[in-house]
Order: sequence, then structure tokens, then C-alpha cells
Amino acid sequence: MKNNKYPRRDFIKTMGTCAAASLFAGPLFALSKINKKQKPNIIFILADDLGWVDSSLYGSKFYETPNIDRLAKMGMMFTSAYAANPLCSPTRASILTGQYPCRIGLTTPNCHLSPVQTNTYLRTSAAPTSKRLEPVTKNRLELEYYTTGEALKDAGYATALYGKWHLGWKPYEPPNQGFDENEPGGSYPGPPSFFSPYHMEEASGFKDGPEGEQIDERLVESAISFMKKNSKEDKPFFLNFWNFDVHAPFQGKEELIKKYKKKIKPEDPQQCPEMGSMIETLDDCVGKLLNTVKELGIENETIIIFFSDNGGNMYDRVDGVTPTSNYPLRGGKATIYEGGTRVPMIVVWPGVVKPDTTSDAMISSIDFYPTVLEMAGVKPKSDQIIDGINLVPFLKGKSKKVHDEIFCHFPHSVPATENIASTSVRKGDYKLIKFYADNPDQSDRFELYNLKKDIGEKNNLAEKYPDIVKKLDKLIVRHLKDTNAIVPTANPKYDPDYVPPPVIKAKPVHGWQASHNCKLDAADGNLKVTILGTDPFFTTKQVPKTTGPVIIHFQLKADVEGNGRVYWITKEDQSFIGKFEAFTLKRDKQWHEYTVKLQKIPADQHLKEIRIDPGDNPGEGDNLALFDWIRVETPTGKLLKEWKFSRSK
Repeated sequence: MKNNKYPRRDFIKTMGTCAAASLFAGPLFALSKINKKQKPNIIFILADDLGWVDSSLYGSKFYETPNIDRLAKMGMMFTSAYAANPLCSPTRASILTGQYPCRIGLTTPNCHLSPVQTNTYLRTSAAPTSKRLEPVTKNRLELEYYTTGEALKDAGYATALYGKWHLGWKPYEPPNQGFDENEPGGSYPGPPSFFSPYHMEEASGFKDGPEGEQIDERLVESAISFMKKNSKEDKPFFLNFWNFDVHAPFQGKEELIKKYKKKIKPEDPQQCPEMGSMIETLDDCVGKLLNTVKELGIENETIIIFFSDNGGNMYDRVDGVTPTSNYPLRGGKATIYEGGTRVPMIVVWPGVVKPDTTSDAMISSIDFYPTVLEMAGVKPKSDQIIDGINLVPFLKGKSKKVHDEIFCHFPHSVPATENIASTSVRKGDYKLIKFYADNPDQSDRFELYNLKKDIGEKNNLAEKYPDIVKKLDKLIVRHLKDTNAIVPTANPKYDPDYVPPPVIKAKPVHGWQASHNCKLDAADGNLKVTILGTDPFFTTKQVPKTTGPVIIHFQLKADVEGNGRVYWITKEDQSFIGKFEAFTLKRDKQWHEYTVKLQKIPADQHLKEIRIDPGDNPGEGDNLALFDWIRVETPTGKLLKEWKFSRSK
């Protein structure tokens, strides 16, 4: 082991190789042992969207995280730890199951969406502008998986999960996945509001607190009560404190925002005071948990793990700047580059892991499942598939090796982050990324990086070292076969010479405006929507003067693939991001009535605009959606607004 000197950012640039052999040159560090009659308590702290360099521990000069620093002094800091996916739900699933997300079939963070999707398949068609056909993924962690919560609960642990779940609404929520205690419930991608009123009560039963109360600070008090109760009863506990911070919406405490505004320097790529405030709140919650462990006198019988579900957010904007910067890493959340998957990690294990040490061993989020079970003295079921490696021998100094290689299969293109559907493998210092059907002839394209020399992934070595590319690609092919992954393929209808029709803002039809990849016409007494490409939608601002929630009720006949969605914005919050409800589209060319409840519109916010997405992919037929009428109603069914397309205006 080597002492942790709390790296500056220039020191971090030099790190990236798996040189774990030097970590255990001396005798195993000895502290007072955990009481052998007592199973160890385990606290798993999971941050949301906290990037690799989003703490002073990992080199930030902007953010202040004294408690995360303090946690690292208590244990081992890892510099080459990876989320199994650059987005939250898949990584969370990997933590709970020990399986790669592609094996589970859950590779996008869509677990708040309806309808329930429990199978994964490859799309059969795409627009001529798309080079590839990509998968449709699951949107629930099914109950068949034997989670860490279930395994430790069966072994006599008190189990709890406080904070963000995002792996499915009832019946897929934590109480059915092995967790005795759970707040706030639900499957929110982020809280509707970080400050009370939270607007969660109707969907999850989580009641508002005093006005201005911060959600993670509220939840940490529940976590502390859980710790105190079980410590008093001398019962081992497995506490998962999964912060909502620092996910969107970007809302911080005003006094902290003012503090970080004063710290902004033009030369520092981290310049968002709202993020500074949110990270400090996260850090304060870590401090409260550490203080409670000390107050209860359970330091020597409590293991603490700290991790983040993916890299920092680099694509949103807060007052003109990105929420954070992952420099010196390339990319961020929702990209397959290092900034999207390399994350902070700390393990505290009294009597086993020497305090104030650093490791650059390659770790993946799939490793937590077998590791947590081994820490608790629990054996997995004999028929379980576990992709992760048990880290206990490594942490005890009995093994100097962890992974030979780790993978990330992210078969989705994300326009917002410029990510292309791809798979990566890291083996030693080298990382290969395989971009599917991305060459002009739709063959796969490769990028190869030596992370020890080029942690920022700037110098593509694929042409220089074709033999390494070939060798690492074989590992990718084997991995995808072993995990039964759905792999993107070339789109047979791709046309590099295709010129989309010019964007001409057509006149509204019955008050509705065609906005993207669709055309509106009034024909035969219907609103005719012709689908021209992927992700079509149309909008109207001619909405009734009302506050939420409301119901959108319509009659539709469809010949288009995919599921539909209804989005909204309010006068108080004018962003469509995350504000939608989905509906199951029946592609049978028959009339059906659809009722979409927009129940997450806050009761104190005023409806401003409605957007309808009639299917998310063009099909093989006429690609039409016909609306007979559309209505806006109250939750009790009272009519507020109606569009009857058989009447001309």
C-alpha cells in the first residue's frame, strides 16, 4: 500500500494503469478487529452523477468536500473504478445484481417510463439518416433477480434504501427487492424538486416537509434513525444511502450558491455555483453518516463504500455553463469515454483496509454484489450468474489482481452528448472503443487509447496498432456473446445522400404545430400526422388556463412503431426535459381511446404547452397517426379544452 497524498489534478493526469502489485508490499495493516460474533454493518453511499473530479479528494479546486476527503483518510481511494454504464439505471442494476447491464437487458435510464417493457430487442427500421439499427431496452429491474437487499435480508440483516431508486415503479420498488425500509419510494430519475414541496406525494406517498426542506437532508435523518434503531437492537444493518444529489434539476441553497459564485475563476473548467452547492450538500450528508457511526461507537464493525453511478453531467446548461467538467477526462455522463464511466470510489473496512491509501486497480460496479455478500458472510445461490469479481481477497491483501479486462456496452446513440452506439473494453493500459456501423460504408469504426499516457483519450492509436485492435475486439465479441447482448447492426435503408426536406415551419393546423419529423394536415375530419423520421412530435400553446395535474384524452388510429408520449411545460418551469408520460401505442389501424394522466404537473404550476410524440420510430407502412379529437380534462374528468378536428376553424 502507499499513502494517499490527496492528489492534485496534475497528479491525477498521470494515473491510469493497473499497478496494484505495489499496494501490498508490507504486512497487512492491523486495527481492532470486527467483533466475530457480529456481522459487520455495511453502508453503501451512492452519489448520482458525481464525476471523477467532482471532489477536492480527486483534484477539484472549485468544489469543497471535507467529509468525502475524511472518508478517504479512513480507507482506500480508487482511481480506476468504473460504472458499468454511463447512465444511472443500468449501473444501479449492476450494483444490485452483479451482472453487466447488457446481460440484464437494461442499458438506458428509462425505468420511470410507462408502459412496462421487460424485453430487449433490436429495432427493425430506422430513418435513412441513421447508419444503424439500435436496441429497445427494458425499463424495469425484474423481481426474478436476487438482489443484495434480498441476500442480506435473508441472512438476518436489517435492510434499507433511502434516496433514488430509478429501477421501476410498483411492484418493482425496493420493498419487493429486499429492502425493509424505503424512502421516498417511486422510480424518479431526479426529484421533481430538491426542496419541499417535493411534488412526490401522489405518485409515491412521500409527504412534503416544511417549506424549503432539502430532500437528501431529510432522507439522511431517516437513515440515521435506521442506524440508531438497529444498533440499539444489536442487529447488523445494510444501509443504502443513494443520494438524489447531484442530478438535475440543478437547485442549490442560495447561501451556498453565493459562496461558489465568489470562487469562479475563468481558468477553472468547473464554474457552476449551483453544482458547488449541491455537492457540498451531498458532502454534508456523508459527514452526518460518519458522525453517527462514531457517536454509536460502531466504527470498528462498520464497512463503508462510496461510489457514483456515472460520470459528471457535461451536456446540460445552467446559466450558460455546463453543470461540471470532467477534465482531464474526455466526455461525461451518457458517453462511453472515461468521463462517462470512470467514477470516484472509496472503501472503508476497519482492520482490513489500511487507512489513507490509494489503489489504481481496475474495479467495476458489477463487483459490489459478490463483494458485499462476502463481507456479510453470505453465499450466493448456486444457480446465480455473477459477472463481478469478489474484491475481498484483494482488499485483504491475499490477491494482487482484480480484473484482466472490464467492459461497457452502451448500444445507444445520444445526440445530446454526441455519443455513438458502441462497446468498450479496457485491458491494462489500453482501451478499445468499437463504434457500430460508423464508417462511411457502415462498417464498425475503432478508437484505441493508452490511458497511462493519454488519460484524456486524445490520441487514437487504432491505425498504428492494428494487432492490438484485433486482439481487444475479440474480447468484445466474446463478451457480447457471453452476456447475450443486443448489438446494433447496419441500417439497410441508410442513404448517405439522403437530403431531408427543408425545415419549413408550417402553419398551425387546428392550433397544433408540427415541430420535428412530422407533417400535419386536416384531412377527412381528422388531424393527420405523417411521420417523416425518428422522434416526431407536435405541440400546442392553446391550452386551458389551469394548474396541474391534468388528463390528456384522445382518440387515435396509428400505423407507426414505438410508444407514444405526452410532454408538458408550465409557466414556472419551461423545460420539456423529463416532463412526460408514455402510452402504449396500438399499431393496428383501428380507432382507440387513450387516457394519459399528467399527474406529475405540480398543483401550483400553470400549464403552458402540450407536446405529443405519436410513436418514436417510423414503421414499414403508411407511417400515419390520425387523431379524431383531443381533450384536456381535470383528474375527475371535467372537460377543460377540446379539439374536434372534424370542424374547420
